[in-house]
Amino acid sequence: MLGTLCTLITALTCVSGVTVVTQKPVVAVTTGETVSIDCNLGTVTDSAARWYKQIPGGVPQFVLYYHHSHSSPTYGTGFSSPKFTSTHQSTSDYRLTIKNIEEGDSAVYYCKTWGGSVDQYVSQ
Repeated sequence: MLGTLCTLITALTCVSGVTVVTQKPVVAVTTGETVSIDCNLGTVTDSAARWYKQIPGGVPQFVLYYHHSHSSPTYGTGFSSPKFTSTHQSTSDYRLTIKNIEEGDSAVYYCKTWGGSVDQYVSQ
């Protein structure tokens, strides 16, 4: 039996200003699979990645906050390990991993960072 197909989308847009955050898109996965979504914080190298989930027509929900110097992420209400986790490959490359995908995980996922000034606030 084929599992339900869930769509996980990451937004890719350019942001005016000093920093551009980029993500690699994920088109579709099957229920029960694990998916990883990468985020590059650009020139911001000592900040955290904040991940958000947005169901079309809804408001963004805070999933987690992760800084490369921390041993584990800080989670938003309703999100927890081991289903959601984050790792880093460098001080500017972060990855959100979602395990055991369910239909309710189908959404747009954004990563955001803070570059230290209002002008450098960026999100994807």
